[in-house]
Amino acid sequence: YDPAYGYEIGHIVRDGLERMYGGSHAHPDVMYYINVYNEPIHQPAEPEDVDVDGILRGMHQISLSTLDEGPRVQLLASGVAVPWIKDAQTMLAEEWGVAADLWSVTSWSELRRDGLAAEEQEFLHPEMGPRTAYVTEKLAGSTGPIVAVTDYMKAIPDQIRQFVPNEFATLGADDFGFADTRAAARRFFHIDSASVVVRALQMLAKRGEVDASVPLEAAKRYDLLNVNAGTTGNAGGDS
Repeated sequence: YDPAYGYEIGHIVRDGLERMYGGSHAHPDVMYYINVYNEPIHQPAEPEDVDVDGILRGMHQISLSTLDEGPRVQLLASGVAVPWIKDAQTMLAEEWGVAADLWSVTSWSELRRDGLAAEEQEFLHPEMGPRTAYVTEKLAGSTGPIVAVTDYMKAIPDQIRQFVPNEFATLGADDFGFADTRAAARRFFHIDSASVVVRALQMLAKRGEVDASVPLEAAKRYDLLNVNAGTTGNAGGDS
């Protein structure tokens, strides 16, 4: 699991304890691995209608854009990357008139396991009929291209590519050999808020939903190739 918020961690830990030690439901062959970070981020209160099942199965929606008109995109992120898509949502709406719906992906690997299980059922047990992968079900009816962001390699969110219903792009910290502030590193790897915005605009331009000049204008405005222009993330200092 790669949760962003404390309330997500709480539900995951509770589920793990119940599955591993909960009497008749105990499963001795289960291990829970949870990523946590040393980077301070704003911790929202748990929503009253929180999707606990979504948290445990791998993803849940955390914000629906208030824009009713214009192009729309879906932004997915895990862990420490969730605040970056929240900033990107604001930038897309206020600067480009684009609506962005946000999803916290608590586990890319759980989503993949479920998707593979759905494929296997259809392949090996056709008598049971087809089953829709959970991530496909969650994104059904969602409008626009999907940008998935992680602080890890692109291969991590890319695990779900075959199961998403819309155009899909991944942003991740591939390659090695760069050391600087977190903001500069995230700009270098192009996983910061500005990079999310530009990638989303590129996908919309390809669909003809924004003018082809818009992504280039955005890249110039955010000085996308300048690592010193990055502002995403902190650790209470420059570490």
